[in-house]
Amino acid sequence: MTGWRRLDRRTLGVTAVLTAGVAISAGTPIAIGTRSLWLVPAAVLLVGAGVLAEYVRWRHTRFRCTAERLEIEFRFVVHTRKSLPRERIRNVDLTANPLHRAFGVAVLSIGTGQQEKITLSPLARADAEALRTELLHRLPEPATSDGLLATLDPRWIRYAPVSFVAPTLGLAAFGGLFKVAGWFGAGGGLLKWLLDLFGHDLPLTVRILLLLALAMVIGVAGAAGLFVEMWANYRLDREPGGTLRVRRGLLTTRTITVEERRLRGVELVEPLGARLAGAARVDAIATGMERDDDKTESKTLLPAAPRVVAREVAARVLGDRLEAVDLVPHPVAARGRRLRWALATVAVPVLVLLVLGALLTDVLLVLGGALAVAGLPIAALLARDAYRGLGHGSCGRYLVTRAGSVRRSTALLARDGVIGWTVKQSVFQRRRGLATFTATTAAGSGAYAIRDADADEGLAFAVEVVPGMLGQFASAPAEASRT
Repeated sequence: MTGWRRLDRRTLGVTAVLTAGVAISAGTPIAIGTRSLWLVPAAVLLVGAGVLAEYVRWRHTRFRCTAERLEIEFRFVVHTRKSLPRERIRNVDLTANPLHRAFGVAVLSIGTGQQEKITLSPLARADAEALRTELLHRLPEPATSDGLLATLDPRWIRYAPVSFVAPTLGLAAFGGLFKVAGWFGAGGGLLKWLLDLFGHDLPLTVRILLLLALAMVIGVAGAAGLFVEMWANYRLDREPGGTLRVRRGLLTTRTITVEERRLRGVELVEPLGARLAGAARVDAIATGMERDDDKTESKTLLPAAPRVVAREVAARVLGDRLEAVDLVPHPVAARGRRLRWALATVAVPVLVLLVLGALLTDVLLVLGGALAVAGLPIAALLARDAYRGLGHGSCGRYLVTRAGSVRRSTALLARDGVIGWTVKQSVFQRRRGLATFTATTAAGSGAYAIRDADADEGLAFAVEVVPGMLGQFASAPAEASRT
């Protein structure tokens, strides 16, 4: 495919339906509030303007894929042209929301992993798949495909409610409800109606707690629904040509690809709720993935699943047998640092509330006391748990680091993917013989830290797992001791 081509014409229909939906959803509350019909012609004009603008974009946009480059240009009042060398293309992702699926089209995003990116929106579904395959499978002799690596087990939905998404969705649902009620000036009446659902005989505090419990129930249902939408039809495949392909989504389908030659390891992520339930997810550590992308799922190879399954999938992805690793524990001084930081995090707002309470009102004194009673023990437990989670070691050709409590992460980073070490010692760390060793890499987040390790042991470990980088620093103490 070397000639110039246009995007799919069905984009006009997609734009018309989308703009009409926006006009209706935004205009209906205003029309009800003002009891005016002048918004109808305004909505028609909005839809017409949207379709006209999309027609101009479609009519004057073209693209082509040659043996060397992918190019796209727009010629109208101004002339813009963007080009990506094919050898620099690292990821080709395909997305189709329900509207795209109804029209039989999809959006293809092609990137180099940096800031360079081309989006072809939309293409016919078959054309998008064909172009994705052409851009990624560049080997003269396709590698042997291992086929299916993982598929969704419906029982994994039980891990959705234990995530931090559940309370967030519950509170967001009530916030949206109060916002809509505010449009009609009924916010206070809605709150009274909700509190009266539990009867007038119960104390106000109990009714508020029951209302929060109801919000949690709604959040749990929302988290389960979100999990189904995001991960239904999930499967992870190893394709010919050396790529890993993740396909998932119920209403909006997504296809994400990772070149194996860019893979530098994997990360087993265990948020607190999932960890307590014995689950973990698997993220890719790969070069060419956008670090500024806040969408964590874009690098996720496996959603929250039983920890045993996560380890098995990680081993299949890496193509290595991952033996159990006894990680090196960190000194007791590291536990003290975590306890002090955790207690200070709670103590500071408690002191602020107590001071303000003494100056203003007793209510703040009660809140400060409640926060101290509930927050300080929880902070201490999380700090001790974070210390127990600290560790580092090696597994074959991989460097292993583990840290965190609320979000525990175990990173398996290929030794040959480490391009440098950063050693940091604060004044307090130096007094206790601790140091933080950060392995720098061009993949993933760019840095994976061994936090608060014994300074001498950590230096020896860094020299052992990645020889040739810190050898001169490791020999310095020995020479100093001889003198």
